[in-house]
Amino acid sequence: MRNHTRCGRFSLVWLIPFLVAAGCLKVGPNFSTPRTAVSKTWLDSGDKRLKPEPGEYRNWWRAFGDPTLDRLIETAYRDNLSLRIAGVRVLEARAQLGVATGQLYPQTQQAMGSYEKVRASARSPQAVFNQNLDYRQSELGGQASWELDFWGKFRRAIESADASLAASVADYDNTLVSLTADVATNYILIRTVEKRLVIARENARTQRESLEIAQAKFKGGITSQRDVEQARSQLANTLATIPSLEIQLRQTKNALTVLLGMAPTDLSDRLKGAADIPAPPPQVAVGIPADLLRRRPDIKSAELKAAAQCAAIGVAKADLYPAFSLIGTFSFQATDVANFALGDMFLWKSRSATAGPSFTWNILNYGRITNQVRVQDARFQQAILTYQNAVLKAQQEVEDALTAFLQSQTRARFLAESTEAARNSLDLAVLQYREGITDFTTVLTAQQALLAAQDNLADTLGNISRNLVGIYRALGGGWQIREGQDFIPDTVKAEMAKRTNWGRLLTPAAHTPPPSDKPRPLIRAPDW
Repeated sequence: MRNHTRCGRFSLVWLIPFLVAAGCLKVGPNFSTPRTAVSKTWLDSGDKRLKPEPGEYRNWWRAFGDPTLDRLIETAYRDNLSLRIAGVRVLEARAQLGVATGQLYPQTQQAMGSYEKVRASARSPQAVFNQNLDYRQSELGGQASWELDFWGKFRRAIESADASLAASVADYDNTLVSLTADVATNYILIRTVEKRLVIARENARTQRESLEIAQAKFKGGITSQRDVEQARSQLANTLATIPSLEIQLRQTKNALTVLLGMAPTDLSDRLKGAADIPAPPPQVAVGIPADLLRRRPDIKSAELKAAAQCAAIGVAKADLYPAFSLIGTFSFQATDVANFALGDMFLWKSRSATAGPSFTWNILNYGRITNQVRVQDARFQQAILTYQNAVLKAQQEVEDALTAFLQSQTRARFLAESTEAARNSLDLAVLQYREGITDFTTVLTAQQALLAAQDNLADTLGNISRNLVGIYRALGGGWQIREGQDFIPDTVKAEMAKRTNWGRLLTPAAHTPPPSDKPRPLIRAPDW
């Protein structure tokens, strides 16, 4: 008995450094943010219409001062289905983290039980050792197996799942950035097309008056039939542009309804208010390019996905080393052979137990594990390049939006002068035609010039505002409105809770990652 005690104490002492080492080792590389090429300033940073200091991008659409736009974005944030999909993906990533966390604990725990009736022949091998060839036996107990995280395999998996969860939140934010920008873009396009329709109808009214003048002159024998036909042709061409604009208007409204989480419907009530094209502010705060790394969620997502893939290298690399496990079984066994009875199974003396350490080592894997590590490393390098490319594309998008915004304003200034001149030219041409000083071709040319100038001006004014939306999209603004809010509406969570036991994971605190400066511990309780 004394020897058994000493052996047990020796085993426990031997296990202590073993378990401590299992908590310290982690094979595989540790992630650090890759270096990227970032400009110091924007190319147009010297323009007075741009302010170099960072702005407040949380509710950037309010810079247009349009209450209708504010209401549309609030509705889209509340009801958009693509955003809800992104929110459910956050829950999916959180559940995946729970799976990874559970692997850190005993991986196999099973209750077992059996009842067997055995009838063997006299020639069976059992007959050599046991003359009783007809008997029953039963067993009831449990078994467990715990592969210790000696090389950090499971902790690396938790690390990867943590980064994937944070990446899913960044993807949600990126969806929100796109959603707010798409709503604003479609709304501005609606107002722009409405303005172009007003211009087309106003020009059609003016051209109809010119046609009436030409008809009156023709009936009076002052002009020829050609003037009448030219006037009729010009009016028909102008009227022909209206259906095309109506198509564009209807399709844009349909796109907006989908963004609002609605089936295509009449938006008259939601579009009440001033029908003018939203005007941009005189100055726009753009900050510096380095701000993008902290603000744009797609860049943050690319970085986090690279971090998750970096941890996957350690998961694969751990398979190159031996796996150490603790295994054990405990059961009650009974049989009705000889003087025993099945009822003895519930007696303490019928117990049976085994326990001890074990290890397995994939020695001859013919390069499978090594090449799996190489696969994960190649994927990590791809993730690094994807992150670096995302930084470059983000800067390009801002630069493209800035130059389009600034140059569109310059274009609008010239078009405004052109429109004023074309209007004066048309007034003079009509007056001279009435007095018989000039022919109708002059009037026709002036009408065409005015319609083109007015339509181009309206379209350019819309482009200015849409390009400003593009600037805010490229700067990564808008996602901040979800701060302090849940990713999933209560109605959706209620449906999910009816189908599946989500435990505490449906509460916002459970699926919201901690701030980046406060990493989550790798050793944590399971998510039951």
